[in-house]
Amino acid sequence: MKNHDTFSRRSFLGLLAAAPLGAATVAAAATKHIPVGLELYSVRDDLKKDLAGTVREVAQMGYKCVEFYAPYYDWTPSEAKKVRAEMDHLGIRCYSTHNDMKSFTPEGVGKAMELNHILGTRYIILASPGPVPTIDGWKKVAETLNKANRTLMAHGFHAGYHNDDHEWKELDGKKPIDVVAGDTDKSVVLELDTGNCMASGGDPVAFIKSHPGRIRAMHVKDWSPQKQFDVLVGEGIGKWKQIFSAAQTVGGIQYYLIEQEAFSGHTEMQTAKLSLEAFRKVYS
Repeated sequence: MKNHDTFSRRSFLGLLAAAPLGAATVAAAATKHIPVGLELYSVRDDLKKDLAGTVREVAQMGYKCVEFYAPYYDWTPSEAKKVRAEMDHLGIRCYSTHNDMKSFTPEGVGKAMELNHILGTRYIILASPGPVPTIDGWKKVAETLNKANRTLMAHGFHAGYHNDDHEWKELDGKKPIDVVAGDTDKSVVLELDTGNCMASGGDPVAFIKSHPGRIRAMHVKDWSPQKQFDVLVGEGIGKWKQIFSAAQTVGGIQYYLIEQEAFSGHTEMQTAKLSLEAFRKVYS
C-alpha cells in the first residue's frame, strides 16, 4: 500500500487544525499518508458479541481507524473510556461516529459530545435521518444539522451527513442530496458513501468536485449492476483512481473508511480482511 495508511495522529490533528473545512485542498503531505479505517457496521455481528476483541482483530489486519455506529450512543462514559483505552493500546483511532437523529437534538447532543470527547473523535455524523417523504422535510434535516453544528463547533466538533442511496433520486423535482449539501453550512462534513451514490446513478467524482473541502471522510464501497453491493472495491463500476484523486486534491479527505456490508461465502472478519487487500490494490 506504500504506507498510505500510516499517517500519525499528531500530524492528522495538526492538519485538521490548520486546514479550514471549506478549503479546496489539503496539505500536500496529507495526500500520501491518509489513514484507512473500517466502518464497524461491516463487522456488526462480531462487534455485538465481543467489542474489544473485534476492534483488536480489525487493528491487527492493518486498519488504522474505526467508525462506531449508532449503538455506541447507549454506552456509559465508563464504557466509552474502556473502549478508548483499548484503542490507545492498539494504536487505532476513531475520528468519527455514526449517529441517529437524537444526537442532533437539544436533548441528545450533550451525551453525543460527551462520548465522542472520550473517544477522541472530531466528526459526529448523521448516518440517516430515516424516512423523509418531502423536500420540505429534507430542508428541515439540513436545518437540524445546522443548529446542532453550531453547538458542536463550540465544543470542538463538526456535524456531518452520510448519504444512503435514495438521496440521489429526485423528489418534488429536486435531489435530496443537493438540498442537504446546499442548505447546510460549509462547515458541515459530507461523508460520501461512494457505493450508495453509484447505486442510484450518482457520480462520486462530480459530487466531490462540487463540494470542495467538505468530503473529510469517505465510505469506500463499490457497486455493480449485476451483483449490487456483493463486490469488493475494484470489482464494480467505481472509477477509483479518479475518486481518490478528487478526494485528495479537491475534497479535503482526511481518512478513508472501508464499508463492506456482506460478501458472499465469507464471514464478516474474512470480508474485512479481503476488503483491505482489495483497497490496497486499487489505491497503490
